[in-house]
Amino acid sequence: MTDAVEAVGLGRRYGRKWALQDCTLSLPSERVIGLVGPNGAGKSTLLHLAVGLLQPSAGEVRVLGRDPRDPGTLARVGFVAQDKPLYGHFTVAETLRMGGWLNPAWEYKLAEKRVARLDVPLTQKVGKLSGGQRSQLALALALGKRPELLLVDEPVSDLDPLARRDFFRVLMEEVAESGMTVVLSSHLLADLERTCEHLVLLSRSRVQFAGDTDDLLARHRMLTGPRDAAAAIEATHTVVQADYTERQASVMIRVNGPLDATGWQVRNVSLEDLVLAYMAAPHLTDDTIETAKKEQVPS
Repeated sequence: MTDAVEAVGLGRRYGRKWALQDCTLSLPSERVIGLVGPNGAGKSTLLHLAVGLLQPSAGEVRVLGRDPRDPGTLARVGFVAQDKPLYGHFTVAETLRMGGWLNPAWEYKLAEKRVARLDVPLTQKVGKLSGGQRSQLALALALGKRPELLLVDEPVSDLDPLARRDFFRVLMEEVAESGMTVVLSSHLLADLERTCEHLVLLSRSRVQFAGDTDDLLARHRMLTGPRDAAAAIEATHTVVQADYTERQASVMIRVNGPLDATGWQVRNVSLEDLVLAYMAAPHLTDDTIETAKKEQVPS
């Protein structure tokens, strides 16, 4: 199966500053993929490169196996931008008709049904809609073209909890019905934990880690125990985050092999635990961890 997005050495530079640099990753098809990272990490840049709104300064990106700027690719990809650029003087109905003018495979009745079900009046001017209604309209526009791949950039960061719930409900209903791939950039980790099957963390304009969410969570543990026993844990596993008192240690580890946790309290980590710990340790990447593991193996 062709990857939804594949980047090799991908970078985008503005003057001397790299917004994204040396990005190599493969995003699997037919999955819901979370894209996370601090502000300025390159999330929006990566999405804009993937939909052809930006050209790379280095490397390349392929979307559904093709150049993202190819007209045939554009017809298969939907995009909901962070600022949800819509024409405020259009009515909702006019906005949906515009979708038909711009997209050859447009399904007007499907898009109309979605916004009507959410009590978004077709006669209302877009500029008079609430934030939640504008987000739902932008999503309806993207879904109306029945994309194979949907890229969504911070869609609900400015919405109240009820509007966020409605947005994700519509999105996940479409995923269940169509099997499309979704790449979702968001700071709201609780929303991602409920929906995402694959996770990518960008930090300092590079990929810090990427993998299936269940696998990533299964490879990490939070340990609490006596400080004088911490050295043995640190010698055999990668410490992602550590807090020490005079007598006690609390460490998040990436498990590198058999875990002897005798004398330790062990608990699973949440997606929020995982992401925040790695964001606080940007030097830890899949590559640096693998290198350190090899160095630990006796010659």
